[in-house]
Amino acid sequence: MSAAADAMPADKFSFKPTPDQITFAHLTLHIAESNLLFCSKVSGVAAPDALKLAETDSKDKLVANVKTSFDFCSSALAKLDDSKLSESIALFPNRSFSRAGAMFILSGSWADHYSAQSMYLRLNGVLPPTAQPATH
Repeated sequence: MSAAADAMPADKFSFKPTPDQITFAHLTLHIAESNLLFCSKVSGVAAPDALKLAETDSKDKLVANVKTSFDFCSSALAKLDDSKLSESIALFPNRSFSRAGAMFILSGSWADHYSAQSMYLRLNGVLPPTAQPATH
């Protein structure tokens, strides 16, 4: 997802496929916010304070924010061990899941967000990172 955000040209961060959809910049902010929330909840590690960014901020700031959120996820999730997978955690207001279940929600969120990024990229003539030809 970081590579997908990086692949979008800066002048296309305000792009949205239809008037009812969010901009690519908004999607980028949403990914970072979701990462902080889900990775914190799943791991039990407090998330760092989210940067106060807007979808009008520069591509560089928005991409750096996504990369930072994945750095947090990597370090927080590395602290997990399988002895706590059955613990119940509050993921959403009034909705609890097992820690293992929340991990599936996190991975589903990543799949959903990357597919949205891929659609936005393709609509702007950019081949998504995972569709790039393999280099040997």
